[in-house]
Amino acid sequence: MSYLVLARKYRPRNFTEMVGQEHVVQALTNALVQQRLHHAYLFTGTRGVGKTTVSRILAKSLNCQGADGQGGITAEPCGVCQACRDIDAGRFVDYTELDAASNRGVDEVQSLLEQAVYKPVQGRFKVFMIDEVHMLTNTAFNAMLKTLEEPPEYLKFVLATTDPQKVPVTVLSRCLQFNLRPMAPETVFEHLTQVLVQENIPAEPLALRMLARAARGSMRDALSLTDQAIAFGSGQLQEATVRQMLGTVDRSHVLQFIDALDRADGATVVDLVETLRRNGLSAASTLEDMSLVLQRMAVIQAVPNMAQDDSDPDAHEITRLARSMAADETQLLYSLCLHGRGELGLAPDEYVALTMVLLRLLAFKPGAMTSTPAEKKSPRSAPESLTPSAPQAVKAQAAPTPVSAPSAPRPVAHATPAPPYTAAPAPVQDDGPPPWVDLEEDEPFVSDVHTEAVQDPPPLQVLSVRETSESSERTAPRRDVPQRSAAVELIPTDEGEFWAALVRDMSDKELINALVRELALQSQLLGRDTDRWQLRLERASLNQPAARERLKTALQALGHEVELAFEMGKVTDSPLLRNTVAANERQWAAQALIENDPLVQAMLRDFGGKIVPDSVKPL
Repeated sequence: MSYLVLARKYRPRNFTEMVGQEHVVQALTNALVQQRLHHAYLFTGTRGVGKTTVSRILAKSLNCQGADGQGGITAEPCGVCQACRDIDAGRFVDYTELDAASNRGVDEVQSLLEQAVYKPVQGRFKVFMIDEVHMLTNTAFNAMLKTLEEPPEYLKFVLATTDPQKVPVTVLSRCLQFNLRPMAPETVFEHLTQVLVQENIPAEPLALRMLARAARGSMRDALSLTDQAIAFGSGQLQEATVRQMLGTVDRSHVLQFIDALDRADGATVVDLVETLRRNGLSAASTLEDMSLVLQRMAVIQAVPNMAQDDSDPDAHEITRLARSMAADETQLLYSLCLHGRGELGLAPDEYVALTMVLLRLLAFKPGAMTSTPAEKKSPRSAPESLTPSAPQAVKAQAAPTPVSAPSAPRPVAHATPAPPYTAAPAPVQDDGPPPWVDLEEDEPFVSDVHTEAVQDPPPLQVLSVRETSESSERTAPRRDVPQRSAAVELIPTDEGEFWAALVRDMSDKELINALVRELALQSQLLGRDTDRWQLRLERASLNQPAARERLKTALQALGHEVELAFEMGKVTDSPLLRNTVAANERQWAAQALIENDPLVQAMLRDFGGKIVPDSVKPL
């Protein structure tokens, strides 16, 4: 006899064997006991959570005849009568399963619905089960709507899908919908433990926990991975072999990563990443396991008195890290690990991306990326290598020279540099502030280095506001003087004038909008015949057949029964160009009006004011 995989061998035969879906089991059990049966059911959920299994159990419950052949509708099918055994074997004539992924057309659905007019042959009810129903075409959905709404009393529909958003609302409204949830890792772990006990296969708890997490809520995936692990481990499930099969990272590596990040040890982080590279371990799995550990650490930090899982051998180390790392750093690292998984596919190498994700935390920790805090220096501070007598020597030699050059917009005080000193280099000469720093007119800039070196600097000669303003006008261009906008290449024509007025009329009457209005505004009318107008466009994206037809319809509404012919080329007279030129002229006229106003000129002259560019808007 051929081997039967665990996912099929341990498929639940009744509702009591179902795990992880108590909410669905309770609702269906109560409905069967009270005989309140709907004619259509919709089961949704991810792969491997029991949609098809629930459908078969429901079909057995509806058609079970009991061990003595006298049974009726029940929530506990016997499993020994002819109907139960035939449904389990997939040969019950009144139970039909249709795979909508490969039979998605209207012909297949109509062929199924043709069987609905015939009463059951063996059982009490006909049951039509359509798997992956969201794959049906719209025509197929429409074909089954009437029968789905009012089926014969002996017909039940069971629909299953992994994507209920693609099912039409007209179908959803005709069904009772049950959402089968992904199973928790603990639920999967307990079920795998029971299965392996029945199979007499030794298994380590940590190996089963890794399989439960890798299944991601799917019991079928968990059993399939268990089959693979049994073959990989020669009939045994050990942590090392399962970890090697799944390519997951040893928990010790994850704990070392977190410990190194807590100590701001970048060298250890880089070395650990290289170890993962040499062993071929997954970077995505590393970030996933780190997220799980960091989540447990955050819980310990928030609820210190919570009881820990004693079965986890790493619980003590996780508790130690939780007490060592700051809570805000734990949250930051958790967020970086979550978002870093999305960056792995963008980087040229996933280990490079992993390194950058982990080192990102060190970049946010003050002083973590430098070997000693003393190496951090301010770029504008004096050198720290001077001996204690060096500052006094600099002060003795420094002699500030007052500056009052009439042409300088910003006076700067310069000190005579100190002579070479044997114990340290001369102070760094600072030539003044960067050009983007705005200083007050009565507060000249003085270099930080020279300010420290001078004990009692004499008062500087400061230019008046009027002199500074006049000097600035001579050395820098005036930015507040209104300038005409760049010239728009407009060559007016009579046809352009006619077309601009016509487009304005269509817009006012709301005959054109959106894309059609843009097509009309950016077109140039080249010539007109009695039945044909020639227009020119620059943008090919506007030359859409639907837009041309709607523009033609708008022209017909104004009494112009003509055909429109478009060509691509340079446009020199369009309504848009005319509007742009008019707007530019209005803007320049408004700026000129403000600039020539006597009050504005007095404010500019007496208070050193200026007109902010682009602040003048025409009414």
